[in-house]
Amino acid sequence: MKLQRKSMLRASALGALVVSGALVLTACGSDDNSKTGDGTTKPSAAAGDIKCDGAKGKLLASGSSAQKNAVDLWVKNYMAACSGVEVNYKSSSSGEGIVAFNQGTVGFAGSDSALKPEQVEESKKICTGGQGIDLPMVGGPIALGFNIAGVDKLNLDAPTIANIFNDKIKKWDDEAIKKLNPGVTLPSTAIQHFHRSEDSGTTENLGKYLKATAGDAWPHEAAKKWPAPGGLGASGSSGVATQVKQVDGSIGYFELSYATSQNIKTVDLNTGAAAPVKATGENASKAIAAAKIAGTGSDLALKLDYTTKAEGAYPIVLVTYEVVCDKGNKPETLPTVKSFLNYTASDAGQKILLENGYAPIPAEINAKVREVVNSLG
Repeated sequence: MKLQRKSMLRASALGALVVSGALVLTACGSDDNSKTGDGTTKPSAAAGDIKCDGAKGKLLASGSSAQKNAVDLWVKNYMAACSGVEVNYKSSSSGEGIVAFNQGTVGFAGSDSALKPEQVEESKKICTGGQGIDLPMVGGPIALGFNIAGVDKLNLDAPTIANIFNDKIKKWDDEAIKKLNPGVTLPSTAIQHFHRSEDSGTTENLGKYLKATAGDAWPHEAAKKWPAPGGLGASGSSGVATQVKQVDGSIGYFELSYATSQNIKTVDLNTGAAAPVKATGENASKAIAAAKIAGTGSDLALKLDYTTKAEGAYPIVLVTYEVVCDKGNKPETLPTVKSFLNYTASDAGQKILLENGYAPIPAEINAKVREVVNSLG
């Protein structure tokens, strides 16, 4: 993942940010230096900083597939430090995670979009004396991955992306695409666009971007369920990425790390800035830097600016939340929920994830996340 080399921009965009509780979307395929001499995996040094604080038994959680690999890493370190504790995260989708949370079958859920009012109301049946709240953990870019034989670089803007996924642009040598890619030889290959088959926060965040920037080309309201005609569905970000990897002429959307781990090329975004913007963690950070807290009380849902034209800011981003009860958590799992989330939101928990290049949450918001975790009851 190449970081933009303009040091002044990097300093201004990242200097005000610190590592926050994060939901990284995958490991980036680097050499594994965590093996011991006998071939077993040793826990990270960060595991020594974990405070178990009375955690015990089994904690079930589920939801966003975007955070699976991060949770796997956290769980490995956490369980190495806290003997007798089992954390089991089922990677499904944001929608399924929230359903499980509101059915009371998990201690927390991962979601790539904040709870809707009706979901908060439903959560009150499970969170006795309280309600479900959103705790932002980390942001990251939603990449548009493509597979076009002979094409290594592709620029697109919001209206063109919308018309591709609306099934209105059907060939890769369409004039609208050629205009954005002077000097690139585009084949007449038919476009095959892939989307998530299940309810997904990644889908909703892409929809928010297109609704805000594509004008009449995207008449659909942002929702977890894919709204546009045509195309083919696949399960999870991994399923969409696999299809794009295998099918010539394809395009799909998924968290950047799925593109990185499978060597899938990604679209550079024409936002109106001086140059098209690459999907990188640093560039996503520049877009998320302007995020504001939209939630009230203990709810820390964020409002993002999808229309930014700031130089180097990549605006197709998501923020992954952990959904928990502010009050009314099950007594048998509350200590583990607080202990585990305190680890994921700690500097130690973040240090092992920062190398993956994902977008940190602003420092003042991350400080509030830790405050809320400690106040859970």
